[in-house]
Formats: sequence, C-alpha cells, structure tokens
Amino acid sequence: MIKRFISRNSILYKPYLYYRLIWKEKFFIGRSSYSQCGEDLYIAKFFKNMEVGKFFVDIGAYHPLKYNNTYLLYKKGWRGINVDLNKTAIDYFNIVRKKDMNIHAAISNQRKTTKVFLEGIFSPLNTILNKKTKYRERKIDKFEFIKTKKFSDVIKRPFDFLNIDIEGMDFKVLKTIDLKFHKPKLICIEILKKKDVSKIKKYLKVNNYNFTRSLGPSYFFKLKK
Repeated sequence: MIKRFISRNSILYKPYLYYRLIWKEKFFIGRSSYSQCGEDLYIAKFFKNMEVGKFFVDIGAYHPLKYNNTYLLYKKGWRGINVDLNKTAIDYFNIVRKKDMNIHAAISNQRKTTKVFLEGIFSPLNTILNKKTKYRERKIDKFEFIKTKKFSDVIKRPFDFLNIDIEGMDFKVLKTIDLKFHKPKLICIEILKKKDVSKIKKYLKVNNYNFTRSLGPSYFFKLKK
C-alpha cells in the first residue's frame, strides 16, 4: 500500500493527506455519526438541552473524523482542544478542524523523555506504553522519542466535555486532572481492561461523577448537580 512509503518529509505527504480525506474518507459527505460505537450520538443528546460554554478537550484525538467523538459537537458550533502524540494526526486536524486548537503532545502522568511506539503514522494504536496493541497479538517495535507533558501543562481552562483515549494511559492521566477546577459536565474514558472498570468508577464517584453508560470500550460519567 502506498501509505507505507509516505513520510512527513515526503513531497507527496500533504497531497496524500488530502487524497485520503477527499477520496478515501470522503469528509465532505455528512454523516449521522463519526465515532466507533455511537458515542458521539450519545454525547450530542446529553448536551442537547444544556446551557454550556460549548468547549471540549480530546486527549488522544487520533483523527478529526474517523472514530471521532467530538466532530458532531464541532459541526454544531462547539470548539475545543485536540491533543495527540502523532504529528500526522495533528496535520489532519489542522486541515479539517481549523477553528480548534490542535496540539502535538504526549500526555502522561509525569514529565519525562520516553519512547513513542509507532504502528504507523496513520494508525490509532500509537502509544507511549511498550505493550501489545489493542487489536494485535504482537508488540510494536518501531519507536521515536518524545518529551511527555502533564495535562495541566496543556489545558489551562474549564471545559464542558472531556474525552480520553490514550491506549492504556487513560486512568493514570485522569488522576492528574483537577476536576474541581475544570468541571467537565461529561467525561468519556476508554477502558480496555474489565478489571479497571470498578476502580475508575470508584475514583470518579469520589470526585462527584456518576457512571451513566458504556458504548464499546467507552465509559461515560456525568457530573452530579
């Protein structure tokens, strides 16, 4: 496949991004849902009748359209901050989501230089954890180095919706977020291991959030009034 031979340094890189968006992903065609398991429909319904500031934060955003939980909000006039450790992901966002703030960063629970394990510049499975990927029974061996940041280094303001999908680092990062300051009305967090569900529910309940439902690996928590 041609994408195996495309790099960010290639003269074909940007034309290939537009090719994927226009021809392969057909971003100009409106859809009822863009997320993987209908998460965006639930999110849009949740905020339908709420007076909110209309601002979201998406950590591990991956792609502005594909498997995306915030694009429906964006189309409704919301704006937000999209963060991803993959530079190509941010290049996509800068094309499609120009009114958002799109940040290349690896968010962690500590600041350090670490490896980013790369399945590919177009993959949703890139991670700073040296582990088996979500869908494959093998480890990712290709890597590059990056300096990680904490959530507070990047996000300075309150927001209404928080989406976290960072391939196994989700709960560690969640625990670094000052929820009393940011006060998101709804949190969506990816939970890949069933054994983690109860402890995340317990942690968020202590922090004034109730579990509402799950869609695939996405779990939703609502701020108590």
